Amino acid sequence: MNKNKIAVMADSGTDVPPNYREKYGIYWLPLLINYSDRTYLDGIDIQPHEMYDRLPVEIPKTSLPDRGMVTDLFDRIKADGYEKLLVVTISSGLSGTYNMVRLAAEDYSGLEISVLDTRNISIGSGLIAIRAAQMVNDEEMDWHELLIRIKHEVPKSKVFFCLDTLKYLQKGGRIGLVSAMLGMSLSLKPIISCNAEGIYYTAAKAIGRARSIQKVLDLAKEFASQSSRSELAVMNGYAEEEGIATRRRAEAFIVNGEVTVTGQIGAALGVHTGPGLIGIGVLQR
Repeated sequence: MNKNKIAVMADSGTDVPPNYREKYGIYWLPLLINYSDRTYLDGIDIQPHEMYDRLPVEIPKTSLPDRGMVTDLFDRIKADGYEKLLVVTISSGLSGTYNMVRLAAEDYSGLEISVLDTRNISIGSGLIAIRAAQMVNDEEMDWHELLIRIKHEVPKSKVFFCLDTLKYLQKGGRIGLVSAMLGMSLSLKPIISCNAEGIYYTAAKAIGRARSIQKVLDLAKEFASQSSRSELAVMNGYAEEEGIATRRRAEAFIVNGEVTVTGQIGAALGVHTGPGLIGIGVLQR
């Protein structure tokens, strides 16, 4: 436990890899994956590859953890000796997680709780959660400075990703400002990001898979170039070989960005994006 007794918690839509959660003791709030016969906890009793393997048979739905799960996790954090808690959530424009956790926190006693809406998704949110944990554990930042500093991180984080198909975003109702018509052409691919309000939008377009991945790299490089140094995260959704290749290209191509995170997105996001996602998160430092 850090000397200021501050805990960091993130929902599973942030896609913080397990090694970072273990290193910094980040508490994990799983979103729910709902099949016709059973509900699973994202990343706990269902893993991404299991969800992808079942997609041809059934496309599940996702939902928020119930309030009891949230307060049970608060109880655990308090029992572990913490006095303050920063909760990092994915965008309130894409999920009700932020509002649900905020309301639960308002009614909870025994912990001082602050809930941060990252207005982002996946590792775009996850990089902020990791940064918060570093501030608390490595820099031993106090509570008030943490709350000020972490809010400044929100506009410094962006994620850009491309998909093999938009049909899963459409089926899940998460299409945001991305034109569904773009997905009707097999060759024209949108590169998706989150705007300032935390809503999906088309950041660019490209023809074909190779060019769409290159455009993801271009956009990540452009955003990283606005800072003297950036942290990068290269994530994939059931596209491991392309993810490895994209990481190598990012390391060579984005000279002022260091790839610190890499891996597979979680099942909760994968439900809405389908197989074939390639994404790069950038946190300006």
